[in-house]
Amino acid sequence: MLKPVEIHIQAEPLTHLKSELDPNGWRDFQAHADRARALMAGRTFWNISSTSKGGGVAEMLPRMVAYARGAGVDARWLVLTGTPAFFHITKRLLHALHGSSGDGSSLGAVERATYDEVIQDNVEEFLALVKPRDVVLLHDPQTGGLGPALAAAGASVVWRCHVGCDTPNAEVARAWEFLRPDLSAARFIIFSRAAYVPPQYADRALIIQPSIDIFAVKNQPMAPEVARAILATTGLLRGGPDMPAPVFTRADGVTGRVSRCADIIRLGTGPAPDTPLIVQVSRWDPLKDAAGVLSGFALLLRHSPHLRAELVLAGPAVTSVADDPDAATTLEDVLALWRRQSHFVRQRIHLACLPMADHEENAAIVNALQRHAAVVTQKSLQEGFGLTITEAMWKARPVVASAVGGLQDQVVHMKNGLLIRNPEDRTEFAGAVRALLEAPELAALLGRRAHEHVRAHFTATRHLTDFARLVERLEEQG
Repeated sequence: MLKPVEIHIQAEPLTHLKSELDPNGWRDFQAHADRARALMAGRTFWNISSTSKGGGVAEMLPRMVAYARGAGVDARWLVLTGTPAFFHITKRLLHALHGSSGDGSSLGAVERATYDEVIQDNVEEFLALVKPRDVVLLHDPQTGGLGPALAAAGASVVWRCHVGCDTPNAEVARAWEFLRPDLSAARFIIFSRAAYVPPQYADRALIIQPSIDIFAVKNQPMAPEVARAILATTGLLRGGPDMPAPVFTRADGVTGRVSRCADIIRLGTGPAPDTPLIVQVSRWDPLKDAAGVLSGFALLLRHSPHLRAELVLAGPAVTSVADDPDAATTLEDVLALWRRQSHFVRQRIHLACLPMADHEENAAIVNALQRHAAVVTQKSLQEGFGLTITEAMWKARPVVASAVGGLQDQVVHMKNGLLIRNPEDRTEFAGAVRALLEAPELAALLGRRAHEHVRAHFTATRHLTDFARLVERLEEQG
């Protein structure tokens, strides 16, 4: 029997967010929180996802649940468990929703039966917890099958699709057909952008964009010398004399210390602390196109051999994310591509698997890496939203991103970053990176504008307000 796991989250007071808002904004925010607390009295707001580590959902949920609890709402987080076969199918579904064929495997009756078996094993445990009139927010295809049983038990079920495709194709249609039996129970379906909404669900669709918590460990202020110390401790930079302690502030206010090393593939030593770094942080997923970033950087070096820059491709340890079975294969493909490069290119490219045993330590390492970067990229082939680019923009980093999916909602070309029109064009990518490296004043200006854009559109206060309105919409429906 598969048993879901509850992730226990402590409340975070909403007053923590007060500095984000002007007086009128704070009053409006409090009013929405008061209304949600009254409507949710005696009820629980359940979030159900497929993993507590790795990826955007696992990044957002701890902070969103913490603030909801701080508002007086009994918000909780459950993670379903599955078999390798189940997660292979759901990864195939995620690729299909992006418009990609993934590994080309089937999504037929056999896969549906395997999916349903795992869902049924989990649902019996969920039914012991979820009560009538509770709100259940299901995240992504892994959890969709829980909807009918939880709705039949009297819960208000909402399904959130964090991915999508701007130009639907046969793969997208195949994914929606697979999910169709599950989504009939959802009172609303949440998408990150309007282009992702299929016509058959337009009458139940809501648009809620993701966000970052600017006070989270991954986004908290960090002095440059501390960032360098953290990266030296993990092995991502060469260390130097008289470096400060590699410390950060944990969510509970206690000082934490980075002590684990990254698992790094490179030739020779790490970059010097003053070497400009091109950085991409993402899952080891083919749609994130780490291989394309590597190829584009190699092209940049061939055209500009005297350019002083090195590339860091960083992702989670491949065994740490339960619902991502493709990670090891993707990393092996990137490593094989790295090995095919010349010695000159390989000695300037670093492949890093970041430690995941302590999620706050991992967040501090990512924070340090993004803050130290000269340029942060997200050259995805498809992207539901792209929280790593939001994080980098908050840190006032100049960014280069593909003009796909939700990345287009964040990066405005030549206003707060650079967009690549064709994500598969290595020449366009290399040119964009070179432009930022060779024009530091432009890079700094784009970074400052990026920071303000995130403050205006992609922080927790806006996201929490959207969910307060969702509770109000559910109440209006009765």
